[in-house]
Amino acid sequence: MAKIISDCPACGTRLKITSLSCAGCGMELRNDFELSLFDSLNPEQTDFLTTFLKQRGNLSLVQSELGISYPSARKRLDDLLTALNLLENHQQNWQKVEVEGSTWSVQENSKKASDMIKKKLLENNGRVIVRTARGLPCEIRAAPDGVSFLSNKLPIHPPYRYEVFDVIVDLLISQGGRAKKGNGRNHRLGEAECDETTVVGAIGYHYAHAENGKSVYDPVFVLAAVLEWAGIASNERGELVLTAHYQEGCNLWAGGNC
Repeated sequence: MAKIISDCPACGTRLKITSLSCAGCGMELRNDFELSLFDSLNPEQTDFLTTFLKQRGNLSLVQSELGISYPSARKRLDDLLTALNLLENHQQNWQKVEVEGSTWSVQENSKKASDMIKKKLLENNGRVIVRTARGLPCEIRAAPDGVSFLSNKLPIHPPYRYEVFDVIVDLLISQGGRAKKGNGRNHRLGEAECDETTVVGAIGYHYAHAENGKSVYDPVFVLAAVLEWAGIASNERGELVLTAHYQEGCNLWAGGNC
């Protein structure tokens, strides 16, 4: 059976369904029936949507089944959202996020990176602009759920939770206060530039709980900027280094524990 078409092949005008017939009794209904946005998807978008739903939204599994890279999977997802008029709504919702600080739970005087960043965001009304190592601006907003944050440079769902910063700081502490950022864009988890000694590798293993050989999303350029803004780590060329102020506050090298 031929797939329904949504646009006129002669002039490009949006088509309507004017007749429905029953294969059982022959009854025919005539009216103007609107095609859904799903009917306008091309075969690639339909295949991606089917795979995405089958894998319950796990992009790592989607890319594995379709044999595509993580960036390609992200692009196809954005293309699908655009075709369904959902990407624009997501961007509008991003602009409308409001934070109700009374719903947040931050331990008083906590030295955990997650609590420090959450508290500092609240002090700034839930929205700040941080700078990457190259000086590019990134907007960071506190999500209303009190456990995650949003960034215009990290268009992923679900958004990162604050605990990702604890994973990074734990890595830095375990390596004497510094660690290579790594490269998750060109390397898979477990390879030299994306192993457990790198920031992107630690996130892949201990936050995303991915397995060796998997492609991982690399958010380090934004997360490093947030850590520097919070005074926790210096965003240096190729590596992150715990600040002296943070180390002294936690008394790390004298048996302290953040």
